Amino acid sequence: MRYPAYTTELVTGERAFAALAPEWSRLYRRCATATPFQSHAWLHSWWLSYGRRGRLRLVLVREGGELAAAAPLMRVRRPLPALVPLGGCLSDYGDVLVDDEHGDAAVAALTEALYAAARTALVDLREVRPGGAAERVHDRWRGPRRRLGDSLCLELPAVPMAELVARLPSAKAQQRVRAKLRKLDALGVKSRAVLPEEVDAALGRLLELHRLQWQGRKVTGEHLKPRFREHLVRAVGPMVRSGDAVVTEFRMADEVVAVDVTLRSPALAGGYLYGAHPRLRECRADVAVMLLDACGRHVTGGERAGGTLSLLRGNEPYKHHWRPEPVVNQRLLLARRRTAPLLAAAAGGDAARRRGKVALRRWRERGGGGGP
Repeated sequence: MRYPAYTTELVTGERAFAALAPEWSRLYRRCATATPFQSHAWLHSWWLSYGRRGRLRLVLVREGGELAAAAPLMRVRRPLPALVPLGGCLSDYGDVLVDDEHGDAAVAALTEALYAAARTALVDLREVRPGGAAERVHDRWRGPRRRLGDSLCLELPAVPMAELVARLPSAKAQQRVRAKLRKLDALGVKSRAVLPEEVDAALGRLLELHRLQWQGRKVTGEHLKPRFREHLVRAVGPMVRSGDAVVTEFRMADEVVAVDVTLRSPALAGGYLYGAHPRLRECRADVAVMLLDACGRHVTGGERAGGTLSLLRGNEPYKHHWRPEPVVNQRLLLARRRTAPLLAAAAGGDAARRRGKVALRRWRERGGGGGP
């Protein structure tokens, strides 16, 4: 299939996906809206751990042999036949990649290639950050389409810790944070970015500390599974070497008491996962302040600094202490005429889930239906 000056291709093979690494990485660098979750290292590693044979669908656009745009997708059958982004629920943002220098022409070619690939399936693009390249595909789509809200992310400016403290609403709140930073200093907590050759061992410690910190409490079970460990180690090592991730160790009296993974791109950076020894809380150390302080240092200088410090998905109360900006990811549904019923079903299911969440929250607010 050809579009003026462009050729398009549908890649379905795992080996071909692996071989795309160098040119995919070049395209990723040339897409200003890309997040770390669109890097080849992250997506290919995720596929090796979670992909299923025969489901891979990479929609590629080339100009003169070089990648100008790409949509990393896979085919699913349930709950509806659909093309969905690689990365699944482990990725806080989903998107396509478009070379900034190619602009609207590459977007048009990618849109037509997606339209051709979606003959019998809905295109269901989840967790698209506002301003993402996928929005441009949505705007050009010539079939039925819908734009829905998805997860809430909270975002801060990528500024030093002192400026984040100054954003707090009162002098008392600012004093509390400064006191927590002094407490960390008094405890002797020191941080350092681990070297590339130390990443694998550091991630092993992270996952063990993550297990310890959540012991006896509700935890995301997937983070404790071998396949997640394999994905994290396989992805983060190359990302550290390319500057797309930083692994930070926190030591107290020469013992590692916490490890954090910060993912970063030109557009944004955010702490993805951490593990902290329960002793930190026993010492009344504020782990959230400790992590944010370290993350801020990684994103406020150098060419890999992110313009946004994302707290990623989730509306946890502690995040709101920093007065972040709420940003709602988007779900972009794209269909052809023959698949319009799939779009209607997906939109209807989304509305029903939202009504169910509202009803459940109100029920809980009334005391869960119990007596006094």
